[in-house]
Amino acid sequence: MKKIGLISDSHSYIDEGVLEHLKDVDEIWHAGDIGDLGVIDALPTDKQHRIVTGNIDDEDARRVYPEELWFEVEGLKVGLLHIGGKPPRYAKGLKVKIKEKNARLFVCGHSHICKVEFDRQLNCLYMNPGAIGRHGFHVIRTMLLFEISAGKLQNLRVVELGKRAK
Repeated sequence: MKKIGLISDSHSYIDEGVLEHLKDVDEIWHAGDIGDLGVIDALPTDKQHRIVTGNIDDEDARRVYPEELWFEVEGLKVGLLHIGGKPPRYAKGLKVKIKEKNARLFVCGHSHICKVEFDRQLNCLYMNPGAIGRHGFHVIRTMLLFEISAGKLQNLRVVELGKRAK
């Protein structure tokens, strides 16, 4: 079993509240729009990091982190990228890629809206953790915590981190 902390859209901001929730996970996934790479430096170093870049990320971030990742954790095939759309309207070409990769979990960011939905057509769970940063139109900052065991996602929890505004 692996415990996952899923964050996105930090836009150069991370606080102790987020870090506190990440201290007990095995892996930290960041679905893009990192901003300042100091955000990544602040993450616990004893965890596996799976990080993609987003539309605001600069060349320094793009040299270190890819635009998308396709991987497997505990028997669950996962796709992770920043701009993915949402069911049933995914970004161009993404439905085909999800099918080709046989992903059963698709994760993206960008919208700043926390959303989890099962896409019956693709037989794939869609997840967007919302945003942990203070930049954007969202009202409440959010992230997701969950576990993956034997190819199944379980114990999903939405964490509300407080209001976006200071």
